[in-house]
Amino acid sequence: MSKIKDIAEIKLPKLGESITEATIIQWLIKEGDPVEKGMAVLEVATDKVDSEVPAPFHGKILKIFSERDEVVKVGQVIAEMEVHDKAPSGTRVETTISIEESEAPDPLPVKKKAVKKQSVPQPALAHTAQISGRTDNSFYSPLVKKIAIENHISYEELARIPAQGKDGRLRKSDIFKYIEEGRPAQFMQSFVPEPQDSGFKIPDLKFDKGSGKIIELDRMGRMIAKHMVFSKIASPHVTAYVEADMTDMVNWRNEHKDKFQEKYGQRLTFTPLFVEAVAKAIKDFPRINSSIDGNKIILKEDINIGIGAALPNGNIIVPVIKNADQKDLPQLAKDVNELVEKARNNKLSADDTSGGTFTISNVGTFGSLMGTPVINQPEAAILATGVIKKRAEVMEYEEGDKIEIRQMMYLCLSFDHSYIDGNLAGSFLRRIADYFEDFKSDKKI
Repeated sequence: MSKIKDIAEIKLPKLGESITEATIIQWLIKEGDPVEKGMAVLEVATDKVDSEVPAPFHGKILKIFSERDEVVKVGQVIAEMEVHDKAPSGTRVETTISIEESEAPDPLPVKKKAVKKQSVPQPALAHTAQISGRTDNSFYSPLVKKIAIENHISYEELARIPAQGKDGRLRKSDIFKYIEEGRPAQFMQSFVPEPQDSGFKIPDLKFDKGSGKIIELDRMGRMIAKHMVFSKIASPHVTAYVEADMTDMVNWRNEHKDKFQEKYGQRLTFTPLFVEAVAKAIKDFPRINSSIDGNKIILKEDINIGIGAALPNGNIIVPVIKNADQKDLPQLAKDVNELVEKARNNKLSADDTSGGTFTISNVGTFGSLMGTPVINQPEAAILATGVIKKRAEVMEYEEGDKIEIRQMMYLCLSFDHSYIDGNLAGSFLRRIADYFEDFKSDKKI
């Protein structure tokens, strides 16, 4: 009969320099189970990474003190075990296992060699059928998200990966295996089985990518691609639309742009007029000027508005107008012109592109009617302004309706629906349109 030589307290290990607590994802064992040294006994999650906590010795789990979904502090005792190894008899050992954040496994690289066709085990397929429509972000831990970002895997594709974790949770081992298999569901259409279906099989998908000139993404292109994929994974995007009558603003600018340049030495484009109105709307709805940190919303004190600018190589960069709400139109025009000129000549500094709290993307400069922009993380929302186009509109007057030629523009606001609701986003977008439409035709330069 095995003799109990020790009792060990298993504490939540240190998970990184700035990490003070973690959430228990699941216990991989139960009380009374035998364990081997190094065997994973539970999974924990922080806002940055998932980690497995190993057993420090051979033995048996005596007592579990912390339950699933419980938040525990670093150093807190989470379990107690009998020790059946060479530790001195009769002593009480306090064990803290250090798992540095940097030791989290790197995402598996996608192998370039041909992947052999292989069938997916039937149990995994049955499980996939149950979760094929999964889109709830809470299913995905920080580590799974990190792996998805590194490999450009979207939420939609994540939802197709067979998940073997408890309650349908997608584990890092699941996504590693999926990548090794060549991402078989990468291009598969979403599928919801009919009630009579007992399940479905992922088809063997093989796509001819065709031939042609191969162009490598440059460093900035790769950074932009990663940033965009991260944004789509990190934030549930919803886009709201309104249209604005820009006639008064267009007429005022056409009438005053030459005088404005003579007086201030600056070109008067629509961008500073847009920035001016958006800054006013942000002051009316300050929650739009925010970002999220775990379960906390950070309301930004400064209103720093980013504007999309094209670089000579075709990439788009977002220089930032700092404290836009505190500047008059001449200063806004000066800032816009200087930042655009710097972008064209590759002279933007790190300070010019940092600190943004809200972004405007003027897709109308490319002739686009409208666009659904991707949020510039870690901001809460982004506005796209479309082309200003003449249209016949029905105008309402006291004496009756009239059809007039008006200058119309679509506005599109993409927002993070995890903490910005539709009412706030819609009201904010409508307020911007109101400021555009209520432009004072007698505004002085």
